[in-house]
Amino acid sequence: MSETIFLGRVLSFDRRCAGAGDETAFTYEEDGAVLVRDGRIIAAGAAEAVRRQAGAAQVVDHRPHLIMPGFIDTHLHFPQVQVLASWGADLLDWLNTYTFPEELRFADAAHSARMAGGFYDGLTNHGTTTAVAYCSVHSESAEAYFAEGHKRGMCMIGGKVMMDCHAPEGLLDTPQKSYDESLDLIGKWHGTGRMHYAISPRFALTSSPEQLEAAGALVRENPTCFMQTHVDENVDEIARAKELYPSAKDYLGIYEDYGLLNERALLGHCIHLTEREVGVMAETGAAPVFCPTSNLFLGSGLFDEASLRAKGIESGIATDIGGGTSYSMLQTLNEGYKVLQLQQQQMHPYTAFDWITRGNAEVLGLRDDIGTLEAGSAADMVVLDAGATPEMRLRQERVESLAEELFLLMIMGDDRAVAQTYVAGVAQK
Repeated sequence: MSETIFLGRVLSFDRRCAGAGDETAFTYEEDGAVLVRDGRIIAAGAAEAVRRQAGAAQVVDHRPHLIMPGFIDTHLHFPQVQVLASWGADLLDWLNTYTFPEELRFADAAHSARMAGGFYDGLTNHGTTTAVAYCSVHSESAEAYFAEGHKRGMCMIGGKVMMDCHAPEGLLDTPQKSYDESLDLIGKWHGTGRMHYAISPRFALTSSPEQLEAAGALVRENPTCFMQTHVDENVDEIARAKELYPSAKDYLGIYEDYGLLNERALLGHCIHLTEREVGVMAETGAAPVFCPTSNLFLGSGLFDEASLRAKGIESGIATDIGGGTSYSMLQTLNEGYKVLQLQQQQMHPYTAFDWITRGNAEVLGLRDDIGTLEAGSAADMVVLDAGATPEMRLRQERVESLAEELFLLMIMGDDRAVAQTYVAGVAQK
């Protein structure tokens, strides 16, 4: 049995903030500590009280930095790590020019393993301790993704994409092959360590009706697995989906028809939703995922978080590497803030940091394990330094509140503001 007590300013959210003045939604201790035993949080709060629960614990002093739960990224693409910062006219052009050719390389197990190391370093260097990722169509890519995450002791969600049409030959499987390979991966990795499987039909444009039927069968047969796909990201994509599935009520209706929507479904983008689609999401519990840096980079449109929330729908927020432009959840908040501002929707810094921790954990149904510093949670933590650069230190001189500090971090912060990342209490940097 090993115990470590981490000293610093401790912040963890208990619920979504109701507004700028709502400081009852979180627990904050200026002189705080987190006690960790064998990878789990035993206590967090005032340092004096936490010390009383510690035995002969090792002390790690992060004062005056801020200790928070590790960040959670609910949508990104493992095979796209080397197409970041690639110019494209729009989504479909970008996919055909860069993404599909790049993903062909992930048939090679050695390449997949090497990319997995860089991918996970990118996550933890930026303070992310849990992510939901698409692998390529190749089982080799999914094996590398899960093996690396398991080796690091991380809580990770992912799956090989299912795609059997309208893509290069080397990226196509078949309905039966996609079913069989997904089922094999579920059997090997779902529930192994902290791994979770996501059944992953890429999107309606690259799956035949027969493959979506196979995906629906996987969802029914594996109710504890997640399901992830894309919907309503781009107007040309929506038009193409309607051409391919003319009997569907709308784009989301395609997935509805094949039984893919439930409370464990994660739907990337959801920018151009119809009123009916919003109603279906509210009824089924499927969660939209906001990908601001990607939506801006590809010119896809503006995510309407307030309208979804008005219908009782909780959204995730994510980087969407590599259409997204940074592994940083801080920079994701930066761009998300601007997207919402353009629609007269304000993102308060309390709301923002709750979103990338407890909020995303709630969307995933994993709050018992991640997203807070509550006793019993995994000791996945990030240590933030709001004075990480000369420019941030100069701005910090005028910071007078926690809210101002958090806003500084989300606007000016990136991996340099991440002093340390811990996965199950183990330092990653």
